[in-house]
Amino acid sequence: MKLALKEAWKYQGLTYPNPAVGCCVVGKNNEILAVAAHRKAGEAHAEVNALKAAYYKLTQDSYILSLAKSVDIHTHLLSNHSNIFHNVTLYTTLEPCAHFGKTPSCASLISDLGIKEVYVGSYDTNPQAENGNMILSKNNCTVYTELLEKECDALLLPFNTWREKNFVFFKWAQRLNGTTDGMEISSAESRKNVHAMRDVCDLLVIGGNTVRIDRPTLDARLVDGKAPDVLILSREKEFDTTIPLFSVANRKVFIENDFSKLEVYKNIMIEGTSSMYELSREYVDMYLSYTAPKLGGEEIFNVSNDKLEILNIEKETQDIIMWMKKEV
Repeated sequence: MKLALKEAWKYQGLTYPNPAVGCCVVGKNNEILAVAAHRKAGEAHAEVNALKAAYYKLTQDSYILSLAKSVDIHTHLLSNHSNIFHNVTLYTTLEPCAHFGKTPSCASLISDLGIKEVYVGSYDTNPQAENGNMILSKNNCTVYTELLEKECDALLLPFNTWREKNFVFFKWAQRLNGTTDGMEISSAESRKNVHAMRDVCDLLVIGGNTVRIDRPTLDARLVDGKAPDVLILSREKEFDTTIPLFSVANRKVFIENDFSKLEVYKNIMIEGTSSMYELSREYVDMYLSYTAPKLGGEEIFNVSNDKLEILNIEKETQDIIMWMKKEV
């Protein structure tokens, strides 16, 4: 389950409006056959990606690697599995879905493949998808629930939030000495990750001084994605409209002195430094930081004495990436 969680956190912020989910498939000799995650809404769920990889490892049937659509993967697995999954155990951070939406039911697939043992972290409380555990249990599968439930529930914080209201996360990049000024602090890989998040965000919030100094574009060009609308938080309404962010097609740009625009958007990223942190603190649900292995700069990320709970640390990239929330 820890492997499934670790993989799922790599795609946190990228799966809106779906939850981030991870899955691990273990063979009869306790060998790891596959670890996979749900990567983007509309694409295959974590269980399907993991079963696809496990199937290839067990059969060397390379045709399945050419399949991208979830329904095609389901069909190929069901037509060709030859009972190879009977002694396999599956671990998933979220109860497998029970419904046929943009993708077929994962619970039905797992049952039809003859998997006899499944470990589940969090219950699915979405009325459209819940009761996957019941489907498994009715098909001779033993389901163990609440494995690392607290950690799996933390992974679902954005999903459970935007089901009820808008979800707001604050992102910043800093060097080892805590400075945030200057261009391109984080690595190319981290910048691409941020662009992928912008692609699924409705609104991006940024401070007026940052816009004037950095003259940003604030689009998702590194992933060929769509650019979110932009809220510039500023008392001064006059801006140089040759700044690139004003020229992005199909984008609305608002210049306001408060956060009232947040009410009409669902998935919101705030980018900024310590001053924006202070201004936005009452609106933020989660925090995302990128710490680059660099020194230099002058402007320190200096905020009030908040204590943050670390939900996940990603250290396999060039930068240290942390998802956090305020301690209750």
